[in-house]
Amino acid sequence: MPETQQDPICPLCGRPIPPDVPQSQHHLVPKMRGGKGGPVVLLHHICHREIHATLSETQLARNFATIESLRSHPRLAKFIDWVARRPPSFRSRTPGPRRR
Repeated sequence: MPETQQDPICPLCGRPIPPDVPQSQHHLVPKMRGGKGGPVVLLHHICHREIHATLSETQLARNFATIESLRSHPRLAKFIDWVARRPPSFRSRTPGPRRR
């Protein structure tokens, strides 16, 4: 890889996102809640799945429409601390929804 081209950085966990690692676009405001055409961020797929396992579309739209607010959520903060110690290529199945 040329030195000038770097892997994008996941704004949630801060780890690089290599091209061969599952990744996905996250709508900061969910499409179902008016976010179609709105801002999106590139995340590791594991990080994206954790967001949606933790928060409902309504919660995301109302209170968690920024990376800063997502990072401040207690459960996501715990996940970020855990996943940040894993290599960028780390994969794990996210269990089914755990929302309360």
